[in-house]
Amino acid sequence: MFTISVMKSAVRLGQKLPPLPGSPVGQGRRNFWRMLAVVFNRPDRERIKEVGADRACAEWLMRCGAHVRWKGSEKWEKEYNTLPPVGTSRSYKIEEINAVDAELMEIGFEHFEHVKELQKVRLHHCAYLEDAAIERLVLLKDSLRHLEISSCGDVTDDGLLSLGQLTLLQSLLLYDLPGIRDRQRCYKALRRDLPDCTIVYKDIEAPDKSGG
Repeated sequence: MFTISVMKSAVRLGQKLPPLPGSPVGQGRRNFWRMLAVVFNRPDRERIKEVGADRACAEWLMRCGAHVRWKGSEKWEKEYNTLPPVGTSRSYKIEEINAVDAELMEIGFEHFEHVKELQKVRLHHCAYLEDAAIERLVLLKDSLRHLEISSCGDVTDDGLLSLGQLTLLQSLLLYDLPGIRDRQRCYKALRRDLPDCTIVYKDIEAPDKSGG
């Protein structure tokens, strides 16, 4: 099964010289990868019905370069071809996601709709992650306990503030989010909305512990 990262690696091996910054070739290549990411993220509702929400969600995540861990297992699933057989997959439930340099997009977050056991998500350096995707994490509000969002440049204050709906969160780690305009405001709002959550925002040197 091809993933976006595998295809990018194959293309890089065949390149002799990189395009000049701002050149039509470079821009065209970026547009191509973005269009391909849309294809890899788009939900297949027939597939979801066939194999179940968790298996279909795992397939989406791994197509886009993320890793998953099943409930009751310490092993990370890193290769698409190592996923459990389709006939047994409905008994497997995703408990944790590690998405580093993954090509996740908002359209793909629809896969979370019927995923009920997911407790921990890490989203680090996901180039296509925008506010609309962060807002869709509300689909996990009945299970998500631990969340990290870091080095995702297109996430803004609006996306961050939407995390206040995740009322079961126990820990929230944030850092390197250049799209955030008012870090202190976001931090205080999240402390207010998530009083039982330990929030660490590394880009705030001396956060106001009062939450006011």
